[in-house]
Amino acid sequence: MPGLLSAMEGFCVIGIVIAVGYVAARMRIGGPQAQMVLNRFSFFVSSPCLMFAILSKEPIFEIFHSSIIVAFFSAALVGVIFIVLNRLFFHLGAADATIGALNSLYLNSNNIGLPIATYILGNPALVAPILVMQQAVFTPVGLTVLDVTTKGKVSIKEIAKQPLHQPLLIGSLLGIVLSAVHAKTGWFLPNYLFDPIDMIGDSAVPMILMAFGMSLHGTKPLQQKGDRPAIFTVAILKNIVMPIIAFLLAYFVMGFRGPTLYACVVLAALPTGQNVYNYAARYNVGLTFARDGILLSTMTSPIFIAIIAAVLS
Repeated sequence: MPGLLSAMEGFCVIGIVIAVGYVAARMRIGGPQAQMVLNRFSFFVSSPCLMFAILSKEPIFEIFHSSIIVAFFSAALVGVIFIVLNRLFFHLGAADATIGALNSLYLNSNNIGLPIATYILGNPALVAPILVMQQAVFTPVGLTVLDVTTKGKVSIKEIAKQPLHQPLLIGSLLGIVLSAVHAKTGWFLPNYLFDPIDMIGDSAVPMILMAFGMSLHGTKPLQQKGDRPAIFTVAILKNIVMPIIAFLLAYFVMGFRGPTLYACVVLAALPTGQNVYNYAARYNVGLTFARDGILLSTMTSPIFIAIIAAVLS
């Protein structure tokens, strides 16, 4: 129970930072462009530095732990389920459907995942495979689709070059390379080079959360009635269906038992990452959909993580 309490405290921390962003917007601190500035700076500068700092310090074998197979397929299946449901029932446009799929499968592996991995699971490195999977696979695919659907016709050459235009992926890959070099040779960046990168990266999560809080000012969640079925579906897929799929894959396919099985299911129940709202803001599509999906998922996730902890721990 102390571990579960600590995880809930992590949710409290996130809520306070979001509230600060809301208050700042309400008091008009930073002017009307503050939210956009925070989103863009986080997307292009802070988040890549954060990914580099985290992954470069992770042992290379921890980054590619076999649990990444469970994380990948459970997330991919949930994304596919949303796309199928959208085609059958919701009929969202391609860009909005992409945001919906990302809302369904993208895990808040950093600002919620890290405290949960630390306090409930006892090993913060367990989120490393998820960080790699999301930044190396799902983020480039999702942003490429958003590029194509928002800019119109895009050549195959431009699609092939798209991953090179993703700061988050570049930062992640550079971090993995440095981790491998460190494991092989023992060499690491000197502190006077690493510390500024780490310092800038530390600003990413607060900026994303405050920008998210700013987006809540002047709007009422779940006011667009046409999006409500899709938003509730996103929360169900993320907080209920994905942990169930993760359990089935981990138990019956991978043969995991004990702490590894428990970790796979708990991490699958993480709420949607605020990064999805950052991506929606970057392309100016599905902003309300992304915001409401993240908000609902974040509010309900502690309940399901507590249930999982009670059943499997």
